[in-house]
Amino acid sequence: MLLIVIAMTSPLALNLFIPAMPSAVIALHTDIATMQLTYSCFLLMLAFGQLISGPLADYFGRYPVLVTGLIIHFFGCVFAALADDINLLIAARVLQALGGSACMSMARTMTLDLYGREKSASKMSYLVMAIALSQTLAPTLGGYVNLYFNWQAIFIISSSIAFGICLLAMKNLTETCPQKTTSLSVTRILHQYSQVLTSNQYIGYALSSTFIACAFYLFIGSAPYIVVDHLGGNSADFGNWFLLVALAFMLGSLCSGTLTKRISINTMISVGHVISLLGATFLLLLNAVEQLNYFSVFIPMALLTFGRGLSQPSAQSAAIACALSRAGTASGLLGFIQLIIGASIAQLVPLLMDYSINTLFFIIFLAPAFALTSHYFTVKTKYKK
Repeated sequence: MLLIVIAMTSPLALNLFIPAMPSAVIALHTDIATMQLTYSCFLLMLAFGQLISGPLADYFGRYPVLVTGLIIHFFGCVFAALADDINLLIAARVLQALGGSACMSMARTMTLDLYGREKSASKMSYLVMAIALSQTLAPTLGGYVNLYFNWQAIFIISSSIAFGICLLAMKNLTETCPQKTTSLSVTRILHQYSQVLTSNQYIGYALSSTFIACAFYLFIGSAPYIVVDHLGGNSADFGNWFLLVALAFMLGSLCSGTLTKRISINTMISVGHVISLLGATFLLLLNAVEQLNYFSVFIPMALLTFGRGLSQPSAQSAAIACALSRAGTASGLLGFIQLIIGASIAQLVPLLMDYSINTLFFIIFLAPAFALTSHYFTVKTKYKK
C-alpha cells in the first residue's frame, strides 16, 4: 500500500496544477507559452529522471534513492508555493519532477524486488490503476482548490502529501536491493540502451504508443485555456469535464485487460488506434461545423482516450517483449521516449492555439493516424521476417 501511494506522488503533483495554469498566467504576469514550460519541463525532467534513477538505485540501493527523491520532491512543492516569479515556478516544477521520477521508478523496482518477477505482475497492476486514479482525480481537485483558494494552495497540498509520505517511507521501508552493482559506468548504461534501439519492432511499437500519448498531451495542455478563454468556464468546470476523459481511459484499460485474453496483442492495438482515430475525427469535424462547446470538445476526447486505454498497455508490452533480456532497460527507455516527445509536443500548444483552435484539433487528429500507420508497418515488417 505504501508503494502504491509513493507511485501516485508524481502524477498528483503534475496534474493538480494543470487547471490552475490560466490563473497563474494572470497572477505572475506572464503568457501561455511561458506558463506551458511548467508542464513540458515537468515531463522532460520526469523522462530524464527515470533514466538515471534506475542505475543510481542499482549502485546506491533503492531506499536512499527513494528517500532522496521524496525530499527533493517536497522542496520542489514548497518552492513552487512560494514562487512569485514564473522562472522560480518553472525551476520548482523541475525539482518536483526530478524527485517524483525517483518515486515512480523505485515504486516499480521495489515491488519487483519484494515479490519477484512472477508475483509482481498482479501487484504492478495496482500501481498502474493507482496512477490512473490519481490522474483522474487530480485535475478535478486542483480545479476546485484553485477556484476556492488560489493556485499556491495546490502546492501546499502537494508539499503536505510529500512530507507525510516521506515520513512513512523513512519509518516503514527498508532496503530491498538483492545485489548492488559495483560500477556506474555511463558507457555500459549507454551500450544497453543502444542494444535495445537496434530492434526496429521495438521502435515501431514505442512510436505507436507515443503518438497516441501525444494526442493526450496536446489536449491536457490546451483544454484549461479553451475552457477559460473560449467557453467562459473556470478551473472547476475543466476538472469536472476532464473526469469524462480520465474515466474513459480507465475504462479502456480495464477492457484491455479482459479482451487481451481473447484476441491478439496486435489486434488490440489496431482496435484501440482505430477508436482513437474515430474520436479525433469527431473532435475535428464537430468543432469545424458548429460552435465550440463542452460536448464537442470533451466527448470526442473521451472516445480518443478510451481507445488509448485499449491500445497502450498492449503496445507497451509488445515493445518490451522485443527486448526481454533487457526488459528493465527497454521499459525505462520506453518511458523516456514517450515523455521526451510528449514534452516537446506539449510546448507547441500555445503556438497552435494562437494560430487557431481547429489547427490544434487537426494536429490531435494526426497523432492517432500516425500511431495506426506506425503499428501497421511494424506488424508488416514482423510478418515479412
